[in-house]
Amino acid sequence: MNDNEKGRIFWVTGLSGAGKTTISRLLFNRLKKHKENSVFLDGDELRSVLGSEGYCYEERKKLAFTYSRLCKLLADQGCDVVIATVSMFHECHEWNRKHQPHYKEIYLRVPIEVLIQRNQKNLFLSNSQNVVGIDVKFEEPKNPDVILENHGSLYPKKAVEQLYPMLEVGARL
Repeated sequence: MNDNEKGRIFWVTGLSGAGKTTISRLLFNRLKKHKENSVFLDGDELRSVLGSEGYCYEERKKLAFTYSRLCKLLADQGCDVVIATVSMFHECHEWNRKHQPHYKEIYLRVPIEVLIQRNQKNLFLSNSQNVVGIDVKFEEPKNPDVILENHGSLYPKKAVEQLYPMLEVGARL
């Protein structure tokens, strides 16, 4: 299969609670209307499916590369993939760009103070450990294709509308 026949990958990244799953599901639903051969992957669900229980830096990095290889496998078969994942490692993003010809990186940027205030998954408690952005370092994406600032005033449907041009049939990244 040549590069023009391969699927596209929409790598939606950000810290926990940034809105990755919400934005990614909306993006996937829109994409699915244009291309039946589309897949949605969520990092939390993948972690469970793969039986990954480690949350330290190295375990997270290994898992991020597993996600990268899975996305590449699907895209190489012509599937468009939307993945919602923290996976904020420069090395991983560089690998994605090098090995996936139709890769788009979408970064949901939210200040840590806002995430602590939201505390959607009770991750930001005083006794929590291995929380990315608190005690596990993260590498903010260097060159994302799109940055969505999600400080609380970003409406998910409006945010996804900004991504629509990437979804058009025949659009190449």
